[in-house]
Amino acid sequence: MAVSHKIEEVLVALRRVIRATDLHSRRLVKIANVTGPQLLLLQTLANNGDITISELARDMSLSQATVTTILDRLERRELVSRVRSETDRRKVYPRLTEHGRQILASAPMALQDNFVRKFGDLEEWEQSMIIASLQRIAEMMDAKDIDASPFLDVGALDRSIPDKS
Repeated sequence: MAVSHKIEEVLVALRRVIRATDLHSRRLVKIANVTGPQLLLLQTLANNGDITISELARDMSLSQATVTTILDRLERRELVSRVRSETDRRKVYPRLTEHGRQILASAPMALQDNFVRKFGDLEEWEQSMIIASLQRIAEMMDAKDIDASPFLDVGALDRSIPDKS
């Protein structure tokens, strides 16, 4: 197989991943009116109870600044609120509002849920091979240091959703 054909196959496969992610992101916005990272943040809050913003950032594998920007947008839409700790006034806990819980309940399954299940079914050597290959691709695309959550979504992590009301 010629090198140019192999390159073409790699680029087509990457494009399919990007396209699948884009289509799912559009569906998520249409159905639940949130982005992937916003949904991940809502899910993380629902699963962890009281968690500080720095802990939330660590759990989401994002910078604290990115998480704060996402929280700001969700708070403006009244999907989350920030509550100061009664025992340590320096700590602030983001919490889901009732509207945030409703959005979370109506959101479609995350794109990566099916991937996670199928990836878990692979042999360990195959998982390691995929991880190494993808890390190498990210490096080749000068993308290894880009802030990214483990949520498959396209576009800026802190982008806003136009208000439908």
